[in-house]
Amino acid sequence: MLTGWRSLVDVAMDVGSERGEIILVGEVFIGIDVGTGSARAGVFDARGELLAVGKHPLDIWSDDLGRVEQSSAQIWHAVCAAVHAALIAGQIDARNVSGIGFDATCSLVVVGAQGGLGVSNSAHPERDVIVWMDHRARDQAKRINEGRHDVLRYVGGRISPEMQTPKLLWLKEERPDIYNAATQFFDLTDFLTWKATGALERSSCTVTCKWTYLAHEGRWDETYFHAIGLGDLAQDGFARIGARIVEPGTALGTGLSEDAAQALGLCAGTPVAAGLIDAHAGGVGTVSASGGRDDPAQCLGYVFGTSSCTMTSTREPVFVPGVWGPYYSAMIPGMWLNEGGQSAAGAAIAHLVQMHPAAAEAEALAKDARVSVPQFLADRALALAGSASEAVRLAQSLHVVPEFLGNRAPLADPDARAVIVGQGMETGLDSLIKLYVAGVCGLAYGLRQIIETQAEHGAPITEISISGGAGLHQLTRQIIADATGVDVVITQCDEPVLLGAAILGALAGGRFAKMTEAMRSMSHVDNRFAPAKAEIARIHEARFNAFLTLQGTASSVRQSMAEASA
Repeated sequence: MLTGWRSLVDVAMDVGSERGEIILVGEVFIGIDVGTGSARAGVFDARGELLAVGKHPLDIWSDDLGRVEQSSAQIWHAVCAAVHAALIAGQIDARNVSGIGFDATCSLVVVGAQGGLGVSNSAHPERDVIVWMDHRARDQAKRINEGRHDVLRYVGGRISPEMQTPKLLWLKEERPDIYNAATQFFDLTDFLTWKATGALERSSCTVTCKWTYLAHEGRWDETYFHAIGLGDLAQDGFARIGARIVEPGTALGTGLSEDAAQALGLCAGTPVAAGLIDAHAGGVGTVSASGGRDDPAQCLGYVFGTSSCTMTSTREPVFVPGVWGPYYSAMIPGMWLNEGGQSAAGAAIAHLVQMHPAAAEAEALAKDARVSVPQFLADRALALAGSASEAVRLAQSLHVVPEFLGNRAPLADPDARAVIVGQGMETGLDSLIKLYVAGVCGLAYGLRQIIETQAEHGAPITEISISGGAGLHQLTRQIIADATGVDVVITQCDEPVLLGAAILGALAGGRFAKMTEAMRSMSHVDNRFAPAKAEIARIHEARFNAFLTLQGTASSVRQSMAEASA
């Protein structure tokens, strides 16, 4: 019996797949996600069911100076390859694609009249992207913060070197030839929609969150750019960084251009939506799922991947020191967004594990089991502890503040570094598992610190919705619930970031009139992890207090050493 959206053409689709044929299927939407290491494309139906996924790796270059770069040409090639792979995997006819949405990391793309411009090394002109995690602009960010301009109120009081104006100032000061030759500076998401359509509109998500655009007033603050030494960007109505700003999900231009359609294997004119930053797409894919609290303001979106990002929506602006925002219409049109998280999350755990003598043994065993190292360690911890909540006991007196790349929120301290206390001389696999559990707990306590800081300033939440590869395991989900004391909800779709991008495509294609309608129609709660009570709760309370103590002590030590060296 056929129910809901599926119809006879879907049955024909299933039969055709068995024969290796491409047969017409009902209305579908494509979400395209460009992360740090890969480009992915997902095909979804109007209920949010994932029909097919394609993936292609990305190259990345980094050095010990904090510079991290990519190639926009290679990124676009990877996007096209991922879309082709998804269409083939799902046996999808391009004529049935009714909308496309993009999300990407908040990386800076530098484009000249003839294409991309190398951002640091003239020997590698193809490296025209300063990646989000690049910290080359720390000095520029420090100088901008010393100016205390009013726009900084909307980035938690302190701008981060991960944001775009410090990076642009670095480029102007260190590579003036490249800066002056650039015709456009794009956030990566906006670069992708430009490549797809030729439209120069920027998303209110990207420019508000990373470029200091004041979306609630519909303007750039020209005085800020003149104050920090980037006044030339105000010329021609800010043409090089965004003269026209639109909300996420807005249909751009006339849809896919002929060239882009041919490269992607799709039809020219297919609607393309103004995009989102990748973490914000994860928020769209999770925080208003049917079966949840029925209020996006009650649910914190937690994207737990290489880095982590927290997204809290409010109906009125809430100013939280050390937490980015409030940003208007940056994720859900008409609502304000506070954005926190850490620069290293899954990457912090990977680095922590790699430091241990048993790392090679764990890697070999994980390979034999055909799972990732974190999944292998989580499985072993679960087996040793007997349950996910009991796993905290494995950490015993081992404590980790995993701030290897600084503290993004709520301290906004890029100079913070990791602390490991209680490590003995054990070298076996069991001691690595203990370190892994302590590291996951440390990330969860950092999340709790953000949640409590936001609540103190007027942005409380009652549940956490997790997305991202680092948060897939039930051990991680339960530890986060136990450590924060907040319910963790999991949505049905295994790819909520891709789903968030596809929701944009559904909006651009006219399937839904409002973002919130699309979110509740295409995203659905599947499972819930409630925090443990009694003794487990008391253990986490004590460990959280230890986390705060160690974090504060590390800061004091760093300050005293700086004073001694002055």
